[in-house]
Amino acid sequence: MKNKLQKRKSVNLISLGCAKNLVDSEILLGGMNQTNLDIVKDPEEADTIIVNTCGFLDIAREESVNTILEAAELKNTGNLQELVVMGCLSERYPNEIKEEIPEIDRIFGSNDHRQIVSFLTGKDFSRDDPLFFRSLMTPKHYAYIKIAEGCDNGCTFCSIPIMRGLQKSRTIPAIMEEAERLAKNGTKELLVIAQDSTSYGYDLEEKVYLSDLIRELNTIKDIDWIRIHYAHPAFLSQRIIDSIAESEKVCNYLDMPIQHASDDILKSMRRDSSQNSIRNRITRLRDAVPGIALRTTLIVGYPGETEEHFESLRNFIEEIKFDRLGIFTYSEEEGTAAAALEDNVHRRVKDERKNALQDLQQDISLEKNELFIDKELKVIIDKSTDSLSVGRTEFDSPEIDNIVHVKGKAEVGSFTNVKIQEVNEYELIGEIVKS
Repeated sequence: MKNKLQKRKSVNLISLGCAKNLVDSEILLGGMNQTNLDIVKDPEEADTIIVNTCGFLDIAREESVNTILEAAELKNTGNLQELVVMGCLSERYPNEIKEEIPEIDRIFGSNDHRQIVSFLTGKDFSRDDPLFFRSLMTPKHYAYIKIAEGCDNGCTFCSIPIMRGLQKSRTIPAIMEEAERLAKNGTKELLVIAQDSTSYGYDLEEKVYLSDLIRELNTIKDIDWIRIHYAHPAFLSQRIIDSIAESEKVCNYLDMPIQHASDDILKSMRRDSSQNSIRNRITRLRDAVPGIALRTTLIVGYPGETEEHFESLRNFIEEIKFDRLGIFTYSEEEGTAAAALEDNVHRRVKDERKNALQDLQQDISLEKNELFIDKELKVIIDKSTDSLSVGRTEFDSPEIDNIVHVKGKAEVGSFTNVKIQEVNEYELIGEIVKS
């Protein structure tokens, strides 16, 4: 009788960092949802808080530590009894964070889903337990699908291999099974992610390629859009380009971080690329997929970056006119090869260079968006009220790219034709086209 009346443990999960981290959180949530745990949204109502941390870049580490500290405070002011930490920061600095924050009860790695649920429930779970199917933390109409963990590339600035290890690709059957289950649950857009998606499959006993996977995903009946993220320009083969061009469900979109465009800096970063090789890849992409939207990511202020190096980068951005652009200022990552270099670009200079590129990209983005005025675009609806809906075109990934403001109510998760009437640098505004 006593056990029947015993209060169920309430758990709050806080997920920080990138989309790959989000998938880890969703897998954990899937496991917890199949147990006798109550999942609550408000940390103040939780007996247990789990913080899935990010350990990549200073700003992310700071956010992770602050979040853990805020959660720890609830041991004094709220109901909190257990504080659990997982993710990249705990992979990298387990002893340090436990010493600095003694309120933490247990520390786990990024992929310790079963161990965490066992800790919370007191029950054992096998590695292939079917309970561990993801519970999405995104709207159900789109989902990230992680095709590999870790990375084999030796980029000097990156600590991912330190935290996540070398590349471990999933098999195509395993990915397809997950994708088909997501489709049955209402997912219409798959966002393919890995640390380097273009290297997918090289490490498997029976080698496969990203192109093979793309063509298989393209056959899933209820998936409408497939979006490819994190292509390394050095490994973007013609085979992959052709598969993107030939697969009708693959969005005219590619996220391809180039990091820089100066040959000297690219060499120092160990990117296996040159400005000309990147330009060649982009030309081939645009020839094969007319109208493709290209997103990239840059690092400014890398050790040794001179004004000449920066101008080479700036001129390249002006020439290529990427559709979407993210910019980071260099920060030293402990244990990386770049950490041995003198961080000799002043903070002020880093910020000035970042701002200069942001200003340039704003102009490019506005110029490109103005081309959509009076055009009809297919839009997937992410949010909706009675008078206004918000969505995205195939040229935009959620949370990071442009949005479309749609006048009127449209069903979340639906595809809607929208005539664009106004634009600014990062937004399109239009009305639903009546059929």
